[in-house]
Amino acid sequence: MRYLTRACVALLIGVMSAGAGAAQSLQDLNEQMFRQMQQVRGVSAAEIARIRDIFAGSSYIGQGNPAVTRHPMTPEEAAARIGGSVANVQQSYRNSRWERICGGPYRAPLYDPATESPEDAEVCIDMFEYPNIPMVYPVTWVRASEAAALCAAEGGRIGDAHEWEGAAAGALLPPDYQFQLGSQQAMRAWHNAHWAFQSDLYSIGQWRSGVCATGSHKSAGCNGGSFTGCGSNTYPAGSFPQCHSPLGAYDIDGNAAEHMNLPLSEDQMASRGSTTLGVTEMKGSWFIWDTVRAHEHWARWRAPFWHGSQVLSPSSHRNYHLGFRCFHDVN
Repeated sequence: MRYLTRACVALLIGVMSAGAGAAQSLQDLNEQMFRQMQQVRGVSAAEIARIRDIFAGSSYIGQGNPAVTRHPMTPEEAAARIGGSVANVQQSYRNSRWERICGGPYRAPLYDPATESPEDAEVCIDMFEYPNIPMVYPVTWVRASEAAALCAAEGGRIGDAHEWEGAAAGALLPPDYQFQLGSQQAMRAWHNAHWAFQSDLYSIGQWRSGVCATGSHKSAGCNGGSFTGCGSNTYPAGSFPQCHSPLGAYDIDGNAAEHMNLPLSEDQMASRGSTTLGVTEMKGSWFIWDTVRAHEHWARWRAPFWHGSQVLSPSSHRNYHLGFRCFHDVN
């Protein structure tokens, strides 16, 4: 028994050493994700080449610093709790009707259910955070300018604040930016006061802990936002199948927070074809929302100007729990 135990210990040490030697770099993981985008979503080789060029301009963009990130759930574990393999769960999230409307997989049409049908939608939202694949971890450490470029690389765009808010609340309504007020602070204050009667409405309706990807933890050494100290401890997208808005956008509450465009004038509205864009808006709760609530949040809430900049500023904000999702105009 003594020799068997020593043999087992030796084998265990060997396995651990092999695993440590095989640790994947951020670049390795990104390449793996690019392959998944091609295989699962059908992203073209030309689009992947453009995406790869954008990633190459940063030492941060990816699914978290692999040296410190500790995801609470693997894709296989997430799929098993839903009741299938990763491939089966990915297939189950596809909606052929929406694909016909939106021109691609894993997109949901945005419209006002009170007066419209999905076929009336003029814009679709990615069902999941980028790279928009269920059972794949969201991209973090991405600047707003990089998010806009990555969406454009696939023919999409970053969303305006009212579009994201409509997706969260379950009804896409006309813009209400009140440009005549003249300042972003006044515009935000008017908007939040106007929708205060919905201040207890989340994408899932009433807030219920455990329904969304909000039960993870910050890294023990996370010291305010450093790449080396803060892991992007997110869940695989779609791990919580009940965590979706009435219009079919998943993980709006939980997982990564998300970049958005807040136009300060009509000619900065992405939804009207502007490529100038406005200022950064960060939406949604994040992966530790059940334990740390850093700010107010509800479906149509408009955030303060945290770490604010122009969306297209090359120094726009990035951090370990901030990602994005893309929007696609319907032709």
